[in-house]
Amino acid sequence: MTEKYGPKSTADEVLAGVDLTGKRFLVTGASSGIGLETARSLVARGAHVVGTARDLTKAELATGGSFELIELDLASLHSVRACADKLLASGQPLDAIIANAGVMAPPLGWTVDGFELQFGTNHLGHFALITAIEPRLVDGGRLVVLSSQAHRASDVDLDDPNFRHQEYDPFIAYGRSKTANILFAAEFDRRHRHRGIRAAAVMPGNSLTDLPRHFAPEDLQTLFQTAGKARADAGLPPGELKEIPQAAATSVWAAVVADGNEIGGRYLEDCAVAPVEDTPNTFADGVRSYALDPTTAERLWATSEELIGAVTIR
Repeated sequence: MTEKYGPKSTADEVLAGVDLTGKRFLVTGASSGIGLETARSLVARGAHVVGTARDLTKAELATGGSFELIELDLASLHSVRACADKLLASGQPLDAIIANAGVMAPPLGWTVDGFELQFGTNHLGHFALITAIEPRLVDGGRLVVLSSQAHRASDVDLDDPNFRHQEYDPFIAYGRSKTANILFAAEFDRRHRHRGIRAAAVMPGNSLTDLPRHFAPEDLQTLFQTAGKARADAGLPPGELKEIPQAAATSVWAAVVADGNEIGGRYLEDCAVAPVEDTPNTFADGVRSYALDPTTAERLWATSEELIGAVTIR
């Protein structure tokens, strides 16, 4: 690596001096927050960005028409298939896919197809979309899947991924979906690195976007206090909130700047490969080893294919 970036680096700083003219990127959840900033920074360097959004009218207002938009509701496999069909029919290649969209800690709910909302949206929706459009990803391309420090809260439960036989905990469910994101990236990397495609999962950093909209203000404050105490008890420095341009930095670093052989199949934070850290502290840095376990990653892939394959798309 020729440049060293860190937690305070912004997406524009990471991409400084990079010419992306002629490159094409897909960014899910591109109408607000980290996704919007990710798309904006890529467009600023000359890239053509296709951004997905559930509400195209709202997205047009948010983006000002600065990049192409396509409708996508990850909680509906019908919508996922329609989006994939449009991307495939266009015949246009993709240099990188940045799977940015997601939901965080809602009350118990279900996707259109009956999957627990967080697992169904954060993992299965992206899994169905990306495996469908993979032929459009160029040789030497990148897949970046946004995960979270919250993956440290729980490994996946492939015997009961939809909380049909256990009490629902919104944060545990979020953590499981974010672990699934890491496992998916690792397995995608293993399956497609023969084409030079490398995939990685990204912890963008905590920032004040609309992602935690299901938290009451007092609950969000309690979460920050709990995280702060857990880090202090472990002798770790206080966690810091990132500005949104800083939170978008690791995504564009992974998609454009980083060495694919260094990041392939790994979990990234602060524009660097994160170390494996198996302390049970949910709010520690680093990646839990279960999130990179190749056997679990392969099982998750097979389970995901089975769950999606059992759905009749209408």
